[in-house]
Amino acid sequence: AAMAGTQSVRVRMFNVYGPGEKYSTYRSVISRFCYSALRGLPYTVYLDHHRSATYVSDAAATLANIAERFHPGEVYNVGSTEYHDIKTISDLVLAYLGRDDRLVTYERSEPFTTRNKRVDVSKAERDLGHRPQVALVEGLARTIDWMRQYYGVAGAAQDDLVPAAANLLD
Repeated sequence: AAMAGTQSVRVRMFNVYGPGEKYSTYRSVISRFCYSALRGLPYTVYLDHHRSATYVSDAAATLANIAERFHPGEVYNVGSTEYHDIKTISDLVLAYLGRDDRLVTYERSEPFTTRNKRVDVSKAERDLGHRPQVALVEGLARTIDWMRQYYGVAGAAQDDLVPAAANLLD
């Protein structure tokens, strides 16, 4: 902004996930868990790690608000207000798919990775009207259903499993 003489806003997105995120070993933990569980592939869960996972439409809505609520020079964190350990995310994915954790390896922590990513979104709430609407359990279901279709994996949406998965959060 200083070099080009522009007015800018900086946005830090936290763990955005959802339909459209194709699997890669370099993608989000949610993408990797959903894809691996859906395909019956092994994956690792790091028990001492926590995240605020942000559903893509919630992030997009907040980004769109920047156009109408522009505050030059500001920095905003855009993330979910839900905070979960990584195991809970894996458990929800497995519950939605009706699978057990036989293919999951549990490790204490992943070296050289931030263990806890709890985001303070109060400034984005105040200035940009950031209001996440999609709960983790619903976002995971939507993501898995999209992956089923995108990757051609048989199996209908399992709406009856969403309440069972949601019970894991209680």
